[in-house]
Amino acid sequence: MKNLGVKISLYLNYFVFAILLNSVGIVILKSQNNYGVDEVQASALEAFKDLPIAIVSFFIASFLPRLGYKKAMLIGLGLVSVACMSMYFGNSFASAKILFATVGVSFALIKVSVYSMIGMVTSGEKEHNSLMSSIEGVFMIGIALAYFLFPAFNFEREPDSWLNVYWLLAGMSIASFLFLFFTKFEKEPEIPGTDLKDDFAQMFRLLTKLLIIVFVISAFLFVMIEQGIMTWLPSFNDKVLQLPENISIMMASILAICLAIGRISAGVITQKVNWIWVLSICTILAMMMVVFILPKTVNVQVGEINGISDIPLIGFAFPIVGLFIAPIYPLLNSVVLSALPEKLHSPMTGLIVVFSALGGTLGSRIIGWLFKNQGPENAFYYTLIPMGLLLISYFILKKMTTKNAF
Repeated sequence: MKNLGVKISLYLNYFVFAILLNSVGIVILKSQNNYGVDEVQASALEAFKDLPIAIVSFFIASFLPRLGYKKAMLIGLGLVSVACMSMYFGNSFASAKILFATVGVSFALIKVSVYSMIGMVTSGEKEHNSLMSSIEGVFMIGIALAYFLFPAFNFEREPDSWLNVYWLLAGMSIASFLFLFFTKFEKEPEIPGTDLKDDFAQMFRLLTKLLIIVFVISAFLFVMIEQGIMTWLPSFNDKVLQLPENISIMMASILAICLAIGRISAGVITQKVNWIWVLSICTILAMMMVVFILPKTVNVQVGEINGISDIPLIGFAFPIVGLFIAPIYPLLNSVVLSALPEKLHSPMTGLIVVFSALGGTLGSRIIGWLFKNQGPENAFYYTLIPMGLLLISYFILKKMTTKNAF
């Protein structure tokens, strides 16, 4: 298969960062229990992760083709290897902030490189859509694995035992670094501008396009929903369903597994069904889950829980919302990137990452505020607002892309 080594490297790098990035919900729960911070303080970890992603992506996305995507990814993997070991020795809320800040900086390098390289190793919109969806699907598998990795190292009688997981994560990062180092990249990236100043200007020129403005708002809204639910689902399970800490974390993996299935399936379905119908139907079904399933989950009577088998079936239902919101992000990204010349993929990815990071931070902070002030049983109802706005945005994007805006 053409470019097989490069594609495997993209999968591996994204997989490692999936575990690191989305352990934030778990670390938020551990920070409340181990470091004595409240919900709002703990939610700051999302900002320490997402703001560096946004800032670094904004300033370096247009320059990465000059540096080289391989070098950028190697730098990112090297940084997180050190950060994981530092978290083990630091063992504090401050150390957690430093960890996620480093992960954020590194992921900016990884994501811009991965998204830009998808266009380099694929040909045509359908192949682009398929690889984008499958890479995002593998990302969600990594997220699901995080919900099992951390409990495997977490023992109630040893409050610091969970930190041992960072040795494993450091090892995975080093392994990915070595695989990438020995992988040959045959195609060089196209430079977006004539010089560094022009490279940076390309990103701002994109923001003058109405299609791009509508898209980045849509990406912002989706990540607000996804990260808000994903980050706070372990705390929801702990505080509303009264599940033990390890089971609360493992139960949240259902959401990630559903997201993985949904994204991988979307790559197949959209080869036969137009993307707008896939997204519209999925969003409506997600809204129905919030309206009809969430109340039953909140009101369920839970007895003594000693294992997953003791949880009522309705307790497994709400995370299935991930199946329906899953296709939104990769399909929206693919629709816009496929409409752009390859040389603009890096600056466009910079915009995607910036607005995704801001959406993730805002979503987590809002849900954290709602958890504290409206109660954890009511917080997720507010996701209906961005879902409704997303539904409108699909038809606007469809109309604009049909006009061949680029």
